[in-house]
Amino acid sequence: MRIRSVRAFLMSYPLEPALVLPYHGGVRRIVKRDAMLIRVEEEGGLVGYGPGPAHEEARTGIETRIAPFLEGRMLREPDALRILFSQQPGIAPADIRLYTAVEMALFDLTAKALGVPLADVLGGRVRTEIRLYGSAGMYMEPEGYAREAAAVAEAGYSGYKMRPGMGPERDLESIGRACEALGPDLELMVDAHTWWRMGERSYSEERVHELAVELGRLGVTWLEEPLPPQDHKAYARLHDKDLVPLAAGEHEPDEKGFHDLIAFRSVDMLQMDLVCQGGFTAGRRLLADIERAGLAFAFHSWGTDLEVLAAAHLGVCWPDIVVPWLERPCYRTSELECMYPFPLAHEILKEELPVRRGSLQIDGNRPGLGIEVDVSVVDRYPWIPGPWSFFTYDSPAQTFAVTGDHSVRWTELS
Repeated sequence: MRIRSVRAFLMSYPLEPALVLPYHGGVRRIVKRDAMLIRVEEEGGLVGYGPGPAHEEARTGIETRIAPFLEGRMLREPDALRILFSQQPGIAPADIRLYTAVEMALFDLTAKALGVPLADVLGGRVRTEIRLYGSAGMYMEPEGYAREAAAVAEAGYSGYKMRPGMGPERDLESIGRACEALGPDLELMVDAHTWWRMGERSYSEERVHELAVELGRLGVTWLEEPLPPQDHKAYARLHDKDLVPLAAGEHEPDEKGFHDLIAFRSVDMLQMDLVCQGGFTAGRRLLADIERAGLAFAFHSWGTDLEVLAAAHLGVCWPDIVVPWLERPCYRTSELECMYPFPLAHEILKEELPVRRGSLQIDGNRPGLGIEVDVSVVDRYPWIPGPWSFFTYDSPAQTFAVTGDHSVRWTELS
């Protein structure tokens, strides 16, 4: 089949008023949430969809470098087209990484043409479901985490991820309260990435080690990014003490970073965002390395249900000992009091994600992604230019913007 068009649509949902979240060492302000929908159509009218990095630089790259390459070409095997794209003069690693986001839509299109689920062209299903944990918990008082943990458990998730950052003592109290609310049968993940976004008030490596002892005693499932993500040796020092399972990876800029984490034995759980860090192609290579190393993998998903669904199709190609978890953000709805609203995240699909007993089900009888995309979201949620989130430090006095690519370090604005 011949590719007719490649389009990338940016969308935004404004938070009015902006969400202001004070934490230990500063304030985070969230003004909107963004998403990208990639659409690839072949000449017969069949369409493939995929999520993409939600920022203008990515859209420009797709429109000016990737779409002109793909349009008019025959799609028989997505891997072959990617190799041809990468062999062009002047193609940078960032171009290839962006191409792999578009490639997710190419895989969806290929699966639809073959009449098989997306998972079957990514390696083949070895199971029909993958466990979800509900991800929320942003900078609250201890009782807020306890309420939210109970709500996530009531919603049927197998685990809950929280983001403390209110100072070491209150963090420990919050984590303990969340453990109590979840009970012995549900799992708790602690995402500490804020701890290295506090400027001069960031927790020291020694303090992180002390906190890890307490989290190990509480039995948390993993402690995520408690140290600056680029300092793999610091992670290895903490990991060698075997205090609590460690997770990291969503801020790695390239595959070499993941390989370093594996080689240094720095973590127990590798994490990767398919949209920003290499798509299905990098994911398949990385999962093979993780399995050989005897480690485990959990998807990072902090966008729409389309991202969660795409990740699930790759996850079910591996046994649950290799890929035990898939993150699903818990945005606020009338049924679930969490974080903030982001209705675009659910409305991008025409059906609810099929979740049963805390696990996302992959239907083996529906081709491609298995759920239709609702393209009306493109018109209903017009793009709002600019960053979506800001961190302001107390000391030193600085403000940083967060991009739509989790693997890119934030940029200084003032």
